[in-house]
Amino acid sequence: MDAELVRQRARARTRHSWRHTAVSALGPLTALVGLVWALIQPYRITLLDPDKHSFWYLAVQPPLFVILVGVVFHFWLVPGLLGDLEEVEEHSS
Repeated sequence: MDAELVRQRARARTRHSWRHTAVSALGPLTALVGLVWALIQPYRITLLDPDKHSFWYLAVQPPLFVILVGVVFHFWLVPGLLGDLEEVEEHSS
């Protein structure tokens, strides 16, 4: 009987909720949007022509910020959010 409960619990943990999937996908999707934006509007990425601009103008470009925000969100914030989400889902079921 106890082994059956353990198997059921293990199966329940492997299936993720739509919230888990949505939170996990936010960072990569944001970075992808930044990359697409940079490809659609390459004139915004002034790294391609560095002789005409100062350092800050080269480093501070919106598509690069969007990619950076997606990466930071995915690697620094998502693990904590998913841990909290799993706790909430365990207590609610």
